[in-house]
Amino acid sequence: MGDNVENKSMSMSDEERVALCQKLDRELDDFIDGLEKKRYTEGWPEDRWEEEMDKHPFFMKTAPNGDEMSPLAEGLAKLKYDPEENTPLELATNYKEDGNFNFKHKNYRLAILGYTEGIKVRSDNVEINASLYNNRAASHWHLKNYRSALFDSERALVFDPKHSKARLRAAKAALEVAMYDKCVEHCSKLLEKGENVEITNLLNAANKKKLLKERDTRKKERREKKNEEIKNVIVQTIIERGIKISNCEDEDDIDLSKLEPCLPGAQDSIVHLEKGVLKWPVLLLYPEYQMTDFIKACPENVSLINQLEQLFPAPWDEENKYNSGSINVYFEGWDKMPHVVDPSRNLGDLLTTKYFELKAGTPAFFVLPRGSKVERRFLETYI
Repeated sequence: MGDNVENKSMSMSDEERVALCQKLDRELDDFIDGLEKKRYTEGWPEDRWEEEMDKHPFFMKTAPNGDEMSPLAEGLAKLKYDPEENTPLELATNYKEDGNFNFKHKNYRLAILGYTEGIKVRSDNVEINASLYNNRAASHWHLKNYRSALFDSERALVFDPKHSKARLRAAKAALEVAMYDKCVEHCSKLLEKGENVEITNLLNAANKKKLLKERDTRKKERREKKNEEIKNVIVQTIIERGIKISNCEDEDDIDLSKLEPCLPGAQDSIVHLEKGVLKWPVLLLYPEYQMTDFIKACPENVSLINQLEQLFPAPWDEENKYNSGSINVYFEGWDKMPHVVDPSRNLGDLLTTKYFELKAGTPAFFVLPRGSKVERRFLETYI
């Protein structure tokens, strides 16, 4: 065979190798950045995070399931994490590097674990401690754990009061958690080094929100004071009417909170005062059909029969037994006995009838056909 095949190996210069490595790094970063962004929902539970961390290859101290670690894994772990093989500064630095690796790839929870392990080493190097707290604050910030970000940023400042990044993050986190005085304090210290548009805007935002918060607080206090005054007027009016309240031995025991209706959905129908007239929630019960009617606001100066006439004829009363002229109305008194009332009298008068006791803030009346078997059975239950 006369053909000569020339076998040449492709050689690369140092510059070409560096360029290729940089290109591969960029492609890897682009690939990671292009991955679908999903909220991380599989974090370690708070009560077992240390146990879970020990299972992680970065942090495990023993092999899983009690097996022996491979010589390579054991050697790597010992080389990097064994306190006997590393100084506190080296250990803290190694954990910081682990945290930085995860932070770079947006694994912020794992980054927090790395920085936390570094902090637990308790190195006496203020620079590494400030960096660990600052980096952990940054991880919390990306997870929107703003209170934790503020705490860690201020811890970083304990070790390094001139740490500008930590102070700026502390200011931003303080704004997020509505701690405007802290935000102003940190911004003011940052501006001592010179003017900065971002910090000035942050300071102005904190001052503005602080004023709004103070205004809202004053409005809330005035509203609460007004509501309290209204409640006191209502309670005083009830006392003046002479209405007996269940579980209230004397006037000092009467509180509007004890007059909230217990019926489902009726909590907003508590007794209230309009132009000097008490308006009560009223419950009407029809034992024969096990039905009820609920009147949200019955004026005390209106007769009960007036309210009943608006409800009759009832859709469930096919025999038309319930009308204003054919019924008796009862209430159960504090003596646990039924008492018949005249429904043509105003509600306010019925509430001061002998034996009447207001329960759960809602006057309740039983409505029965006069002279019927149902009425007799109802009365017999009390004998």
